[in-house]
Amino acid sequence: MRSLPALAAAAVAATLLLAGCSASGDASSTNAASSDCTPTASGSASEGVTVAGDFQAAPTTTFTGPLTVDATQRTVVTTGDGAVVQNGDVATIDFTIYNGTSGKQVFSTLDAGGTQLQLTVDSTQFIPGIVNAVACSTVGSRVVAVIPPADGFGTTGNTSLGIAATDSMVMVADVEAIIPTRADGADQAPQDGFPTVTLDDTTGAPTVTIPSADPPATLQTEVLKKGTGATVADGDNVTVQYQGLVWGTGKVFDQSWGQGGPRTFQTTGVVKGFAAAMVGQTVGSQVLVVIPPDQGYGSAGNSAAGISGTDTLVFVIDILNTTTPPATTPTPTPTP
Repeated sequence: MRSLPALAAAAVAATLLLAGCSASGDASSTNAASSDCTPTASGSASEGVTVAGDFQAAPTTTFTGPLTVDATQRTVVTTGDGAVVQNGDVATIDFTIYNGTSGKQVFSTLDAGGTQLQLTVDSTQFIPGIVNAVACSTVGSRVVAVIPPADGFGTTGNTSLGIAATDSMVMVADVEAIIPTRADGADQAPQDGFPTVTLDDTTGAPTVTIPSADPPATLQTEVLKKGTGATVADGDNVTVQYQGLVWGTGKVFDQSWGQGGPRTFQTTGVVKGFAAAMVGQTVGSQVLVVIPPDQGYGSAGNSAAGISGTDTLVFVIDILNTTTPPATTPTPTPTP
C-alpha cells in the first residue's frame, strides 16, 4: 500500500474523496439517489468482487482485473438493519479502495492509524461514485462498488494512490451510522445578557441577535440544548454544525449551515474558545459561546474572515458526534 505519511488519516480520507478530485464533478451526470432513494444498480463487475471479513474489520477482497465499467455498480455484501442513508445525510463509514486494474489496495481507513470518514451524501461535495456506493444503503451494511474514472478521479487519475486516468476503483465500504444534522437535546432556560438564538423550523439554522451592550471580557458559555450522548474529551474529533459572528456588527463570517453541512474538527486544532465550548459537552447539545480576542484570533485577528484584533466572537455550535482519534494521528491545521 502506498503511504501518505504527511497527512492525518482523517484528512487524507476526506481529501481523497472530495468532488474537486473528480473530473466529472457534475451531479446531473451521475446515478445520485433520488428523494425516494433508488440505489445504484448492481452488475456483473461488482458481483464478481468477493469480500470476506467482519463488518468494521479490514476486508479480504479478491477480484480479477482489469475491471471496466461505464457507470458505477454497487452490490450489497451484508445488509444492515438500520436506517436508510438518504441524500444529504452525513454517514460515518470505514472504507478500503483498490486499483481496479492491478487489484492493489491503495488506501484504507481500517489500517493502523486510520479513522472513520464522515461522508456527506452529496455528489457536489464528494466524488459521485463514492456517494452512489453509500446512498440508499442501510446502517450496518457492507457494500462493494466498482467505480469508473468518470465517477471517480476522472481524466487526471490520482497519482498519490497510483490510480491512472484509465483505472477503475473498487471500494468496500461499511456504513456505520447516520449523524444528525442538528442538535436534538432538551431545551434549556436562556441566561440573561447572552445573545438570543432562534432556529429555522426545517433546518435548525440559527438566527442570532446580539445585545447592544459591550461584550464580556472573559469567555462565556451558554448551553441552549442539553444532549444525552457521549461527552467530548480534549483531543476528540468532533462533528458540528456552527455559525460564527462578530459581536459588534452581528456579521456572520463563517458557518456550516447552508455551506456544505456538518464539519469535523479536532479540539486541539481550533481556536481556544471554540475548543473550550466543546470539551465537556455532550453529543446532542447546542452551545452558544462568546469568545474574547485572546481566546479567538488574538491581536492579529483574521483578515480573511473580516475579524480585527479587538473583535469578540459569538459561535452557535451543534455538537453532533465525537470520536477519539488514533494516538498516531497528527494535529490538523487550526480552523475555523
